[in-house]
Amino acid sequence: MNLLDDSLSADLAASAKGLDAAMHHRFARLGQYAVDCGSDAILFTCSAFGPCIETVARAHPALPVLKPNQAMIAQAASLGCRIGLIASFAPTLQSMPEEFPAGSELASELVPDALVALNAGDTARHDALVVKAAERLVNQGCAVIALAQFSMARARKLVAERTRLPVLTTVDSAVIELRRQLSAAVA
Repeated sequence: MNLLDDSLSADLAASAKGLDAAMHHRFARLGQYAVDCGSDAILFTCSAFGPCIETVARAHPALPVLKPNQAMIAQAASLGCRIGLIASFAPTLQSMPEEFPAGSELASELVPDALVALNAGDTARHDALVVKAAERLVNQGCAVIALAQFSMARARKLVAERTRLPVLTTVDSAVIELRRQLSAAVA
C-alpha cells in the first residue's frame, strides 16, 4: 500500500524550523497508521527526513523501517571509490552526506532546476539536468553515481549510458534491502 503526504517536502522547504516536533509527530502518525494497516515493513521515500524516520524505526523495532537512502548509501560505500551524489531537493544534501560512513569520499551536486522541471511535467529536461550533473561529477573523479531521491530514479538508465559508470538509485537499493530483510525474517 502507498501512503502519501505530498506536503511534507514543501512544508519542510518552507519552514525555518526544520525537523521540529510537529514534523516528527506527522511521521509518527504515518508510521503508526502503516502498522495499524498490517504492513510488514515501511519504506519512506524522502531522504531529507532521516531523523523522523529513525524515530519511527525505534518505535517499531520488530518491523523493518527504512530510510529511502539507507541501502543505497551502504551499497555505494561498499564500493570503496569516490561517490558522486546528485540531489534536486536542497534539504537532502543538508542531511544525507552525514549518513555516509566515515572515510567515504563524496562529491555532491544540487540540481534544483531538475525538481522544478519534474514538477512542471518536463521529464526530458529533468533527466538532462541530472545527466549534466553526473557528467560534472565524473570530471571530479567519481567512479559511481548515486541518485539521492526516488524521483530521480527515472534518469538512471540515461545517466549510466552517458557516464558509463554504475548508477545507484534509492529505489532499487531500498527494494533489494527490504526484500532481504523480509526474507531473513521469514527464514
